[in-house]
Amino acid sequence: MIGTTFCLRRYHGEATESSEGFSTANRTVKTGLIASAVVSSWTWAATLLQSSSVAYSYGISGPFWYASGATIQIVLFCVIAIELKRRAPFAHTFLEVVRARYGRAGHLVFIVFCLCTNILVTSMLLTGGSAVVYSLSGMHIAAACFLLPLGTIIYTMVGGIKATFLTDYAHTVVVLIIILYFAFTTYTTSPLLGSTSKVYDLLVNASRKHPVEGNSHGSYLTMRSKEGAIFFVINIIGNFGTVFLDNGYYNKAIAASPVSALPGYILGGISWFAVPFLAATTMGLAAVALENNPVFPTYPNRLSPVDVSAGLTLPAAAVALLGKHGAFATMIMVFMAVTSAMSAQLIAVSSIVTYDLYKTYVNPEASGKKLIYISHTSVILFGLVMSAWSTGLYYIDISLGYLYLLMGIIISSAVIPGALTLLWSRQSKLAVCLSPPLGFICSVIAWLVTTKVQFGTISVQTSGSNIPMLVGNVVALFSPLLFVPVLSLIIFREAPYDFASMKQIKRVDDGPKSIPDTTPDEMESEITLLTRNSRFARITAMVLTLCLIILWPWPMYGSSYVFWYHPYVT
Repeated sequence: MIGTTFCLRRYHGEATESSEGFSTANRTVKTGLIASAVVSSWTWAATLLQSSSVAYSYGISGPFWYASGATIQIVLFCVIAIELKRRAPFAHTFLEVVRARYGRAGHLVFIVFCLCTNILVTSMLLTGGSAVVYSLSGMHIAAACFLLPLGTIIYTMVGGIKATFLTDYAHTVVVLIIILYFAFTTYTTSPLLGSTSKVYDLLVNASRKHPVEGNSHGSYLTMRSKEGAIFFVINIIGNFGTVFLDNGYYNKAIAASPVSALPGYILGGISWFAVPFLAATTMGLAAVALENNPVFPTYPNRLSPVDVSAGLTLPAAAVALLGKHGAFATMIMVFMAVTSAMSAQLIAVSSIVTYDLYKTYVNPEASGKKLIYISHTSVILFGLVMSAWSTGLYYIDISLGYLYLLMGIIISSAVIPGALTLLWSRQSKLAVCLSPPLGFICSVIAWLVTTKVQFGTISVQTSGSNIPMLVGNVVALFSPLLFVPVLSLIIFREAPYDFASMKQIKRVDDGPKSIPDTTPDEMESEITLLTRNSRFARITAMVLTLCLIILWPWPMYGSSYVFWYHPYVT
Protein backbone atom coordinates (compact mmCIF):
# COMPACT_ATOMS: atom_id res chain seq x y z
CA MET A 1 0.00 0.00 0.00
CA ILE A 2 2.92 2.32 0.67
CA GLY A 3 4.25 1.54 -2.82
CA THR A 4 0.81 2.14 -4.34
CA THR A 5 0.55 5.49 -2.56
CA PHE A 6 3.96 6.52 -3.93
CA CYS A 7 2.93 5.57 -7.48
CA LEU A 8 -0.36 7.49 -7.18
CA ARG A 9 1.55 10.57 -6.12
CA ARG A 10 4.31 10.23 -8.71
CA TYR A 11 2.42 9.11 -11.80
CA HIS A 12 -1.23 9.96 -11.17
CA GLY A 13 -0.79 13.34 -9.50
CA GLU A 14 -2.82 12.48 -6.38
CA ALA A 15 -2.17 14.98 -3.59
CA THR A 16 -2.48 12.61 -0.63
CA GLU A 17 0.36 14.49 1.07
CA SER A 18 -1.93 17.52 1.52
CA SER A 19 -4.21 17.70 4.56
CA GLU A 20 -7.31 17.77 2.31
CA GLY A 21 -6.06 14.78 0.34
CA PHE A 22 -5.12 12.87 3.50
CA SER A 23 -8.50 13.34 5.21
CA THR A 24 -11.01 13.67 2.35
CA ALA A 25 -9.32 12.19 -0.77
CA ASN A 26 -10.26 15.57 -2.32
CA ARG A 27 -13.93 14.49 -2.29
CA THR A 28 -13.66 12.58 -5.57
CA VAL A 29 -14.07 8.89 -4.63
CA LYS A 30 -16.43 6.98 -6.95
CA THR A 31 -19.29 4.55 -6.30
CA GLY A 32 -17.33 1.29 -6.44
CA LEU A 33 -14.74 2.29 -3.87
CA ILE A 34 -17.40 3.83 -1.60
CA ALA A 35 -19.47 0.62 -1.69
CA SER A 36 -16.47 -1.65 -1.07
CA ALA A 37 -15.23 0.63 1.71
CA VAL A 38 -18.64 0.46 3.41
CA VAL A 39 -18.64 -3.33 3.16
CA SER A 40 -15.07 -3.59 4.43
CA SER A 41 -15.45 -1.07 7.26
CA TRP A 42 -18.63 -2.81 8.43
CA THR A 43 -16.96 -6.23 8.20
CA TRP A 44 -15.47 -6.26 11.68
CA ALA A 45 -14.11 -9.26 13.48
CA ALA A 46 -17.60 -9.34 15.04
CA THR A 47 -19.23 -9.61 11.60
CA LEU A 48 -17.59 -12.97 11.06
CA LEU A 49 -17.10 -14.20 14.62
CA GLN A 50 -20.13 -12.92 16.54
CA SER A 51 -22.55 -13.79 13.72
CA SER A 52 -21.28 -17.38 13.69
CA SER A 53 -21.61 -17.57 17.48
CA VAL A 54 -25.20 -16.30 17.22
CA ALA A 55 -25.95 -19.02 14.64
CA TYR A 56 -24.38 -21.61 16.95
CA SER A 57 -26.51 -20.39 19.87
CA TYR A 58 -29.89 -19.77 18.17
CA GLY A 59 -29.82 -21.74 14.91
CA ILE A 60 -30.65 -20.52 11.42
CA SER A 61 -32.47 -17.44 12.72
CA GLY A 62 -29.20 -16.10 14.16
CA PRO A 63 -27.55 -15.19 10.84
CA PHE A 64 -30.66 -13.33 9.74
CA TRP A 65 -31.01 -11.48 13.06
CA TYR A 66 -27.41 -10.39 12.79
CA ALA A 67 -27.35 -9.47 9.10
CA SER A 68 -30.66 -7.63 8.83
CA GLY A 69 -30.22 -5.95 12.21
CA ALA A 70 -26.96 -4.38 11.05
CA THR A 71 -27.81 -3.64 7.40
CA ILE A 72 -30.57 -1.10 7.93
CA GLN A 73 -28.21 1.36 9.62
CA ILE A 74 -26.03 1.61 6.51
CA VAL A 75 -29.08 1.96 4.27
CA LEU A 76 -30.57 4.67 6.49
CA PHE A 77 -27.22 6.40 6.80
CA CYS A 78 -27.28 7.21 3.08
CA VAL A 79 -29.90 9.86 3.96
CA ILE A 80 -27.51 11.42 6.50
CA ALA A 81 -24.60 11.18 4.05
CA ILE A 82 -26.46 13.11 1.38
CA GLU A 83 -27.70 15.75 3.84
CA LEU A 84 -24.14 16.21 5.12
CA LYS A 85 -22.79 16.81 1.62
CA ARG A 86 -25.72 19.07 0.76
CA ARG A 87 -25.67 21.22 3.90
CA ALA A 88 -21.90 21.26 4.65
CA PRO A 89 -20.09 20.60 1.35
CA PHE A 90 -16.59 21.39 2.69
CA ALA A 91 -16.75 19.77 6.14
CA HIS A 92 -13.95 17.42 7.18
CA THR A 93 -15.82 15.70 10.03
CA PHE A 94 -19.38 15.45 11.29
CA LEU A 95 -18.25 17.17 14.48
CA GLU A 96 -17.39 20.32 12.54
CA VAL A 97 -21.04 20.41 11.50
CA VAL A 98 -22.18 20.04 15.11
CA ARG A 99 -19.93 22.93 16.13
CA ALA A 100 -21.15 25.11 13.28
CA ARG A 101 -24.73 24.70 14.51
CA TYR A 102 -24.46 24.43 18.31
CA GLY A 103 -21.12 25.94 19.27
CA ARG A 104 -18.53 24.63 21.71
CA ALA A 105 -20.83 22.89 24.22
CA GLY A 106 -22.56 20.64 21.69
CA HIS A 107 -19.24 20.08 19.94
CA LEU A 108 -17.54 18.78 23.09
CA VAL A 109 -20.46 16.49 23.96
CA PHE A 110 -20.32 14.82 20.55
CA ILE A 111 -16.53 14.60 20.59
CA VAL A 112 -16.84 12.45 23.72
CA PHE A 113 -19.53 10.17 22.25
CA CYS A 114 -17.81 9.83 18.86
CA LEU A 115 -14.46 8.98 20.44
CA CYS A 116 -16.20 6.44 22.72
CA THR A 117 -17.65 4.87 19.56
CA ASN A 118 -14.21 4.58 17.95
CA ILE A 119 -12.74 3.13 21.15
CA LEU A 120 -15.52 0.53 21.44
CA VAL A 121 -15.27 -0.53 17.79
CA THR A 122 -11.48 -0.78 17.90
CA SER A 123 -11.69 -2.72 21.16
CA MET A 124 -14.01 -5.26 19.52
CA LEU A 125 -11.71 -5.56 16.52
CA LEU A 126 -8.63 -6.26 18.61
CA THR A 127 -10.22 -8.43 21.33
CA GLY A 128 -11.97 -10.62 18.75
CA GLY A 129 -9.00 -10.77 16.38
CA SER A 130 -6.45 -11.49 19.11
CA ALA A 131 -8.65 -14.24 20.59
CA VAL A 132 -8.75 -15.99 17.21
CA VAL A 133 -4.99 -15.60 16.68
CA TYR A 134 -4.34 -17.01 20.15
CA SER A 135 -6.71 -19.95 19.70
CA LEU A 136 -5.25 -20.93 16.32
CA SER A 137 -1.56 -20.20 16.73
CA GLY A 138 -0.82 -19.93 20.44
CA MET A 139 0.53 -16.37 20.06
CA HIS A 140 0.26 -14.43 23.31
CA ILE A 141 -2.79 -12.17 23.47
CA ALA A 142 -0.70 -9.07 24.19
CA ALA A 143 1.53 -9.76 21.18
CA ALA A 144 -1.51 -10.25 18.94
CA CYS A 145 -3.10 -6.99 20.18
CA PHE A 146 0.03 -5.03 19.27
CA LEU A 147 0.97 -6.81 16.04
CA LEU A 148 -2.47 -6.94 14.39
CA PRO A 149 -2.76 -3.15 13.89
CA LEU A 150 0.94 -2.51 13.19
CA GLY A 151 0.86 -2.68 9.39
CA THR A 152 -2.44 -0.80 9.34
CA ILE A 153 -0.94 2.07 11.32
CA ILE A 154 1.94 2.35 8.85
CA TYR A 155 -0.03 2.36 5.59
CA THR A 156 -2.78 4.59 7.01
CA MET A 157 -0.20 7.11 8.18
CA VAL A 158 1.44 7.20 4.75
CA GLY A 159 -1.57 7.03 2.45
CA GLY A 160 -4.41 8.60 4.42
CA ILE A 161 -8.05 7.88 3.63
CA LYS A 162 -7.34 6.95 0.00
CA ALA A 163 -5.09 4.14 1.21
CA THR A 164 -7.94 2.83 3.36
CA PHE A 165 -10.29 2.82 0.35
CA LEU A 166 -7.86 0.81 -1.77
CA THR A 167 -7.00 -1.70 0.95
CA ASP A 168 -10.70 -2.01 1.82
CA TYR A 169 -11.34 -3.16 -1.74
CA ALA A 170 -8.51 -5.71 -1.70
CA HIS A 171 -9.35 -7.01 1.77
CA THR A 172 -13.02 -7.41 0.94
CA VAL A 173 -12.17 -9.53 -2.10
CA VAL A 174 -10.04 -11.85 0.05
CA VAL A 175 -12.70 -12.14 2.78
CA LEU A 176 -15.41 -13.00 0.23
CA ILE A 177 -13.23 -15.64 -1.46
CA ILE A 178 -12.54 -17.35 1.87
CA ILE A 179 -16.22 -17.27 2.90
CA LEU A 180 -17.14 -18.90 -0.43
CA TYR A 181 -14.36 -21.46 0.11
CA PHE A 182 -15.87 -22.39 3.47
CA ALA A 183 -19.40 -22.48 2.03
CA PHE A 184 -18.58 -24.75 -0.91
CA THR A 185 -16.53 -27.02 1.35
CA THR A 186 -19.36 -27.32 3.89
CA TYR A 187 -22.20 -27.90 1.44
CA THR A 188 -20.52 -29.71 -1.50
CA THR A 189 -17.05 -31.23 -0.99
CA SER A 190 -16.40 -31.95 2.69
CA PRO A 191 -16.20 -35.69 3.55
CA LEU A 192 -17.67 -34.82 6.96
CA LEU A 193 -20.64 -32.80 5.66
CA GLY A 194 -20.64 -32.23 1.91
CA SER A 195 -24.34 -31.65 1.23
CA THR A 196 -27.31 -29.67 2.48
CA SER A 197 -29.12 -32.89 3.36
CA LYS A 198 -26.27 -34.07 5.61
CA VAL A 199 -26.10 -30.72 7.39
CA TYR A 200 -29.87 -30.76 7.79
CA ASP A 201 -29.88 -34.27 9.31
CA LEU A 202 -27.14 -33.34 11.77
CA LEU A 203 -28.98 -30.18 12.81
CA VAL A 204 -32.15 -32.21 13.42
CA ASN A 205 -30.15 -34.62 15.61
CA ALA A 206 -28.58 -31.69 17.47
CA SER A 207 -32.05 -30.25 18.11
CA ARG A 208 -33.07 -33.55 19.73
CA LYS A 209 -29.87 -33.94 21.74
CA HIS A 210 -29.64 -30.39 23.10
CA PRO A 211 -32.76 -28.39 22.13
CA VAL A 212 -32.45 -24.61 22.03
CA GLU A 213 -34.40 -23.02 24.87
CA GLY A 214 -36.95 -20.55 23.51
CA ASN A 215 -36.89 -21.92 19.95
CA SER A 216 -39.95 -23.52 18.37
CA HIS A 217 -39.75 -27.24 19.30
CA GLY A 218 -36.18 -26.55 20.45
CA SER A 219 -35.10 -26.66 16.81
CA TYR A 220 -32.07 -25.04 15.17
CA LEU A 221 -34.18 -24.87 11.99
CA THR A 222 -36.73 -22.20 12.86
CA MET A 223 -37.04 -18.44 12.82
CA ARG A 224 -39.03 -18.63 16.08
CA SER A 225 -36.27 -17.94 18.62
CA LYS A 226 -37.02 -15.96 21.78
CA GLU A 227 -33.39 -15.26 22.68
CA GLY A 228 -32.59 -14.63 19.01
CA ALA A 229 -35.33 -11.99 18.80
CA ILE A 230 -33.95 -10.29 21.91
CA PHE A 231 -30.51 -10.25 20.30
CA PHE A 232 -32.12 -8.80 17.15
CA VAL A 233 -33.36 -5.74 19.07
CA ILE A 234 -30.02 -5.30 20.87
CA ASN A 235 -28.21 -5.66 17.56
CA ILE A 236 -30.31 -3.01 15.82
CA ILE A 237 -29.92 -0.48 18.63
CA GLY A 238 -26.21 -0.98 19.20
CA ASN A 239 -25.35 -0.72 15.53
CA PHE A 240 -27.20 2.56 15.13
CA GLY A 241 -24.58 4.00 17.44
CA THR A 242 -21.61 2.47 15.69
CA VAL A 243 -22.73 3.84 12.31
CA PHE A 244 -24.32 7.19 13.11
CA LEU A 245 -21.60 8.13 15.63
CA ASP A 246 -18.58 6.66 13.87
CA ASN A 247 -16.77 9.49 12.12
CA GLY A 248 -15.37 6.90 9.69
CA TYR A 249 -18.72 6.69 7.89
CA TYR A 250 -18.96 10.46 7.71
CA ASN A 251 -15.41 10.48 6.33
CA LYS A 252 -16.53 8.19 3.50
CA ALA A 253 -19.55 10.39 2.81
CA ILE A 254 -17.31 13.45 2.71
CA ALA A 255 -14.78 11.71 0.45
CA ALA A 256 -17.46 10.54 -2.00
CA SER A 257 -18.12 12.56 -5.12
CA PRO A 258 -21.66 14.04 -5.04
CA VAL A 259 -22.97 11.58 -7.62
CA SER A 260 -21.53 8.56 -5.74
CA ALA A 261 -22.80 9.05 -2.19
CA LEU A 262 -26.28 7.58 -2.71
CA PRO A 263 -25.45 4.49 -4.83
CA GLY A 264 -22.29 3.86 -2.82
CA TYR A 265 -24.09 3.50 0.51
CA ILE A 266 -27.12 1.66 -0.88
CA LEU A 267 -24.95 -0.86 -2.75
CA GLY A 268 -22.58 -1.18 0.19
CA GLY A 269 -25.36 -1.86 2.67
CA ILE A 270 -27.15 -4.44 0.53
CA SER A 271 -23.87 -6.15 -0.40
CA TRP A 272 -22.76 -6.32 3.22
CA PHE A 273 -25.89 -8.31 4.18
CA ALA A 274 -24.46 -11.35 2.39
CA VAL A 275 -21.21 -11.37 4.37
CA PRO A 276 -22.45 -12.28 7.89
CA PHE A 277 -25.47 -14.14 6.51
CA LEU A 278 -23.41 -16.62 4.48
CA ALA A 279 -20.52 -16.79 6.95
CA ALA A 280 -22.83 -17.59 9.86
CA THR A 281 -25.16 -20.01 8.04
CA THR A 282 -22.02 -21.85 6.98
CA MET A 283 -19.67 -21.82 9.98
CA GLY A 284 -22.13 -21.41 12.84
CA LEU A 285 -24.31 -24.27 11.63
CA ALA A 286 -21.27 -26.37 10.71
CA ALA A 287 -20.09 -26.05 14.31
CA VAL A 288 -23.44 -27.37 15.57
CA ALA A 289 -23.41 -30.19 13.03
CA LEU A 290 -19.84 -31.30 13.79
CA GLU A 291 -19.51 -30.86 17.55
CA ASN A 292 -20.40 -34.54 18.13
CA ASN A 293 -17.66 -35.61 15.72
CA PRO A 294 -14.18 -36.48 17.10
CA VAL A 295 -12.61 -33.95 14.70
CA PHE A 296 -14.23 -31.06 16.58
CA PRO A 297 -11.63 -29.26 18.74
CA THR A 298 -13.64 -29.50 22.00
CA TYR A 299 -15.02 -33.06 21.46
CA PRO A 300 -16.72 -34.67 23.38
CA ASN A 301 -17.77 -31.35 24.95
CA ARG A 302 -19.68 -28.51 23.35
CA LEU A 303 -18.10 -25.10 23.00
CA SER A 304 -18.16 -23.36 26.37
CA PRO A 305 -20.16 -20.12 26.81
CA VAL A 306 -16.85 -18.31 27.30
CA ASP A 307 -15.53 -19.54 23.94
CA VAL A 308 -18.81 -18.68 22.20
CA SER A 309 -18.74 -15.16 23.66
CA ALA A 310 -15.11 -14.78 22.59
CA GLY A 311 -16.13 -15.53 18.99
CA LEU A 312 -14.35 -18.88 18.68
CA THR A 313 -17.23 -20.69 16.94
CA LEU A 314 -15.95 -19.92 13.44
CA PRO A 315 -12.33 -21.02 14.00
CA ALA A 316 -13.51 -24.21 15.73
CA ALA A 317 -15.72 -25.09 12.75
CA ALA A 318 -12.94 -24.23 10.28
CA VAL A 319 -10.45 -26.49 12.05
CA ALA A 320 -13.01 -29.33 12.20
CA LEU A 321 -13.79 -28.98 8.48
CA LEU A 322 -10.34 -28.38 7.03
CA GLY A 323 -7.72 -28.90 9.72
CA LYS A 324 -4.66 -26.69 9.35
CA HIS A 325 -5.95 -25.32 6.06
CA GLY A 326 -9.07 -24.11 7.86
CA ALA A 327 -6.98 -22.51 10.60
CA PHE A 328 -4.82 -20.76 7.99
CA ALA A 329 -7.83 -19.48 6.03
CA THR A 330 -9.48 -18.23 9.22
CA MET A 331 -6.31 -16.38 10.24
CA ILE A 332 -6.16 -14.62 6.87
CA MET A 333 -9.86 -13.76 6.88
CA VAL A 334 -9.86 -12.37 10.41
CA PHE A 335 -6.63 -10.46 9.75
CA MET A 336 -8.17 -8.86 6.65
CA ALA A 337 -11.37 -7.96 8.52
CA VAL A 338 -9.54 -6.50 11.52
CA THR A 339 -7.01 -4.46 9.56
CA SER A 340 -9.43 -2.96 7.04
CA ALA A 341 -11.92 -1.92 9.72
CA MET A 342 -9.05 -0.74 11.92
CA SER A 343 -7.80 1.62 9.21
CA ALA A 344 -11.22 3.32 9.10
CA GLN A 345 -11.06 3.83 12.87
CA LEU A 346 -7.56 5.28 12.66
CA ILE A 347 -8.64 7.81 10.03
CA ALA A 348 -11.80 8.66 12.00
CA VAL A 349 -9.90 9.41 15.20
CA SER A 350 -7.15 11.20 13.28
CA SER A 351 -9.74 13.52 11.70
CA ILE A 352 -11.33 14.30 15.07
CA VAL A 353 -7.99 15.02 16.77
CA THR A 354 -6.72 17.10 13.85
CA TYR A 355 -9.74 19.20 12.93
CA ASP A 356 -12.01 19.14 16.00
CA LEU A 357 -9.43 19.34 18.78
CA TYR A 358 -6.12 20.69 17.47
CA LYS A 359 -7.30 23.08 14.75
CA THR A 360 -10.36 24.22 16.70
CA TYR A 361 -9.02 24.67 20.22
CA VAL A 362 -5.20 24.58 20.03
CA ASN A 363 -4.00 26.19 16.80
CA PRO A 364 -6.77 27.64 14.62
CA GLU A 365 -4.21 29.06 12.17
CA ALA A 366 -2.41 25.75 11.66
CA SER A 367 -0.97 25.20 8.20
CA GLY A 368 -1.76 22.18 6.07
CA LYS A 369 1.73 20.78 6.77
CA LYS A 370 1.17 21.07 10.52
CA LEU A 371 -2.22 19.34 10.25
CA ILE A 372 -0.61 16.47 8.35
CA TYR A 373 1.91 16.09 11.19
CA ILE A 374 -0.89 16.00 13.78
CA SER A 375 -2.80 13.45 11.69
CA HIS A 376 0.24 11.15 11.49
CA THR A 377 0.94 11.46 15.20
CA SER A 378 -2.64 10.75 16.21
CA VAL A 379 -2.76 7.63 14.00
CA ILE A 380 0.31 6.21 15.76
CA LEU A 381 -0.75 7.14 19.29
CA PHE A 382 -4.33 5.89 18.93
CA GLY A 383 -3.11 2.56 17.51
CA LEU A 384 -0.67 2.03 20.38
CA VAL A 385 -3.11 3.12 23.10
CA MET A 386 -5.84 0.82 21.76
CA SER A 387 -3.43 -2.12 21.64
CA ALA A 388 -2.62 -1.62 25.31
CA TRP A 389 -6.30 -1.04 26.18
CA SER A 390 -7.41 -4.24 24.40
CA THR A 391 -4.74 -6.22 26.21
CA GLY A 392 -6.13 -4.91 29.50
CA LEU A 393 -9.67 -5.94 28.50
CA TYR A 394 -8.45 -9.51 28.01
CA TYR A 395 -7.03 -9.65 31.54
CA ILE A 396 -10.31 -8.49 33.11
CA ASP A 397 -12.32 -11.03 31.05
CA ILE A 398 -14.16 -8.57 28.79
CA SER A 399 -14.83 -10.44 25.54
CA LEU A 400 -15.96 -9.53 22.04
CA GLY A 401 -19.51 -10.71 22.74
CA TYR A 402 -19.80 -8.61 25.90
CA LEU A 403 -18.57 -5.45 24.15
CA TYR A 404 -20.92 -6.08 21.23
CA LEU A 405 -23.97 -6.14 23.49
CA LEU A 406 -22.71 -3.25 25.64
CA MET A 407 -21.92 -0.73 22.90
CA GLY A 408 -25.50 0.50 22.48
CA ILE A 409 -25.81 1.28 26.20
CA ILE A 410 -22.72 3.48 26.07
CA ILE A 411 -23.27 5.44 22.84
CA SER A 412 -26.78 5.09 21.39
CA SER A 413 -28.28 7.98 23.39
CA ALA A 414 -26.48 10.37 20.98
CA VAL A 415 -27.89 8.78 17.80
CA ILE A 416 -31.20 10.67 17.55
CA PRO A 417 -29.77 14.10 18.54
CA GLY A 418 -26.94 13.58 16.05
CA ALA A 419 -29.24 12.64 13.17
CA LEU A 420 -31.60 15.52 13.92
CA THR A 421 -28.67 17.93 13.68
CA LEU A 422 -28.89 17.52 9.90
CA LEU A 423 -32.58 16.66 9.59
CA TRP A 424 -34.56 18.93 11.95
CA SER A 425 -34.31 22.70 12.19
CA ARG A 426 -36.11 22.97 15.57
CA GLN A 427 -33.69 20.97 17.75
CA SER A 428 -32.28 23.31 20.38
CA LYS A 429 -28.74 23.63 21.68
CA LEU A 430 -29.89 22.57 25.15
CA ALA A 431 -31.39 19.37 23.73
CA VAL A 432 -28.14 18.43 21.99
CA CYS A 433 -26.03 19.16 25.06
CA LEU A 434 -28.23 17.36 27.62
CA SER A 435 -30.03 14.52 25.79
CA PRO A 436 -26.97 12.27 25.15
CA PRO A 437 -25.56 12.40 28.72
CA LEU A 438 -29.03 12.08 30.28
CA GLY A 439 -29.78 9.11 28.02
CA PHE A 440 -26.46 7.51 28.93
CA ILE A 441 -27.14 7.88 32.66
CA CYS A 442 -30.64 6.43 32.29
CA SER A 443 -29.41 3.48 30.18
CA VAL A 444 -26.64 2.53 32.61
CA ILE A 445 -29.04 2.72 35.56
CA ALA A 446 -31.64 0.62 33.72
CA TRP A 447 -29.00 -1.94 32.71
CA LEU A 448 -27.52 -2.39 36.19
CA VAL A 449 -30.84 -2.29 38.06
CA THR A 450 -32.28 -4.96 35.73
CA THR A 451 -29.18 -7.09 36.31
CA LYS A 452 -29.52 -6.75 40.09
CA VAL A 453 -33.24 -7.53 40.08
CA GLN A 454 -32.88 -10.56 37.78
CA PHE A 455 -29.77 -12.15 39.27
CA GLY A 456 -29.28 -10.57 42.69
CA THR A 457 -25.67 -9.69 41.90
CA ILE A 458 -23.80 -7.62 39.33
CA SER A 459 -20.85 -9.22 37.57
CA VAL A 460 -19.45 -9.53 34.06
CA GLN A 461 -21.42 -12.74 33.57
CA THR A 462 -24.78 -11.51 34.91
CA SER A 463 -24.61 -8.02 33.38
CA GLY A 464 -23.77 -9.57 29.99
CA SER A 465 -27.00 -11.60 29.78
CA ASN A 466 -29.64 -10.72 27.19
CA ILE A 467 -32.45 -9.17 29.28
CA PRO A 468 -30.33 -6.53 31.12
CA MET A 469 -28.54 -5.66 27.90
CA LEU A 470 -31.87 -5.36 26.07
CA VAL A 471 -33.32 -2.99 28.67
CA GLY A 472 -30.19 -0.82 28.70
CA ASN A 473 -30.02 -0.61 24.91
CA VAL A 474 -33.70 0.28 24.50
CA VAL A 475 -33.49 3.04 27.10
CA ALA A 476 -30.30 4.43 25.49
CA LEU A 477 -31.75 4.74 21.98
CA PHE A 478 -35.29 5.86 22.80
CA SER A 479 -34.89 8.13 25.84
CA PRO A 480 -33.91 11.10 23.59
CA LEU A 481 -37.35 10.77 21.96
CA LEU A 482 -38.60 12.19 25.26
CA PHE A 483 -35.72 14.54 26.10
CA VAL A 484 -35.29 16.21 22.69
CA PRO A 485 -38.91 17.41 22.17
CA VAL A 486 -39.24 18.54 25.79
CA LEU A 487 -35.95 20.45 25.73
CA SER A 488 -36.51 21.86 22.22
CA LEU A 489 -40.20 22.75 22.16
CA ILE A 490 -41.17 23.29 25.80
CA ILE A 491 -38.25 24.21 28.08
CA PHE A 492 -35.97 26.04 25.63
CA ARG A 493 -37.47 27.06 22.31
CA GLU A 494 -35.27 28.51 19.58
CA ALA A 495 -35.97 30.01 16.17
CA PRO A 496 -35.75 27.42 13.37
CA TYR A 497 -32.17 26.92 12.18
CA ASP A 498 -31.43 27.89 8.57
CA PHE A 499 -28.34 25.62 8.13
CA ALA A 500 -26.38 28.61 6.76
CA SER A 501 -23.48 28.35 9.22
CA MET A 502 -22.72 24.80 8.05
CA LYS A 503 -21.95 26.13 4.58
CA GLN A 504 -19.35 28.49 6.08
CA ILE A 505 -17.00 25.60 6.86
CA LYS A 506 -14.00 26.07 4.58
CA ARG A 507 -11.38 23.87 3.00
CA VAL A 508 -7.89 23.94 4.49
CA ASP A 509 -5.38 26.12 2.64
CA ASP A 510 -2.58 23.73 1.70
CA GLY A 511 -0.65 26.35 -0.23
CA PRO A 512 0.55 25.20 -3.66
CA LYS A 513 -0.96 21.74 -3.00
CA SER A 514 -4.48 23.12 -2.48
CA ILE A 515 -7.14 21.83 -4.85
CA PRO A 516 -9.02 24.46 -6.90
CA ASP A 517 -12.14 25.96 -5.35
CA THR A 518 -15.51 24.84 -6.70
CA THR A 519 -17.15 27.48 -8.88
CA PRO A 520 -20.62 28.80 -7.94
CA ASP A 521 -22.16 27.08 -10.98
CA GLU A 522 -20.55 23.75 -10.07
CA MET A 523 -21.71 24.12 -6.48
CA GLU A 524 -25.28 24.85 -7.52
CA SER A 525 -25.30 21.83 -9.84
CA GLU A 526 -24.02 19.57 -7.03
CA ILE A 527 -26.63 20.87 -4.57
CA THR A 528 -29.41 20.27 -7.09
CA LEU A 529 -28.21 16.71 -7.66
CA LEU A 530 -27.95 16.01 -3.93
CA THR A 531 -31.42 17.44 -3.26
CA ARG A 532 -32.92 15.14 -5.89
CA ASN A 533 -30.99 12.17 -4.50
CA SER A 534 -32.13 13.00 -0.98
CA ARG A 535 -35.78 12.35 -1.83
CA PHE A 536 -34.94 9.05 -3.53
CA ALA A 537 -32.69 8.02 -0.63
CA ARG A 538 -35.44 8.51 1.95
CA ILE A 539 -37.93 6.39 0.01
CA THR A 540 -35.39 3.64 -0.70
CA ALA A 541 -34.13 3.55 2.87
CA MET A 542 -37.63 3.29 4.36
CA VAL A 543 -38.72 0.52 1.96
CA LEU A 544 -35.59 -1.58 2.57
CA THR A 545 -35.81 -1.07 6.32
CA LEU A 546 -39.47 -2.12 6.36
CA CYS A 547 -38.65 -5.28 4.40
CA LEU A 548 -35.59 -6.27 6.45
CA ILE A 549 -36.91 -5.79 9.98
CA ILE A 550 -40.71 -6.19 9.63
CA LEU A 551 -42.06 -7.89 6.49
CA TRP A 552 -39.42 -10.60 6.17
CA PRO A 553 -38.69 -11.89 9.70
CA TRP A 554 -41.81 -11.42 11.85
CA PRO A 555 -44.37 -13.43 9.84
CA MET A 556 -41.90 -16.32 9.94
CA TYR A 557 -41.34 -15.77 13.65
CA GLY A 558 -45.05 -15.65 14.37
CA SER A 559 -45.80 -18.84 12.44
CA SER A 560 -43.36 -20.90 14.59
CA TYR A 561 -42.50 -22.70 11.35
CA VAL A 562 -39.72 -25.30 11.47
CA PHE A 563 -37.92 -25.69 8.14
CA TRP A 564 -37.79 -29.14 6.61
CA TYR A 565 -35.67 -30.70 3.88
CA HIS A 566 -36.90 -32.81 0.98
CA PRO A 567 -34.27 -34.30 -1.37
CA TYR A 568 -36.48 -33.78 -4.45
CA VAL A 569 -37.39 -30.15 -3.69
CA THR A 570 -34.79 -27.46 -4.31
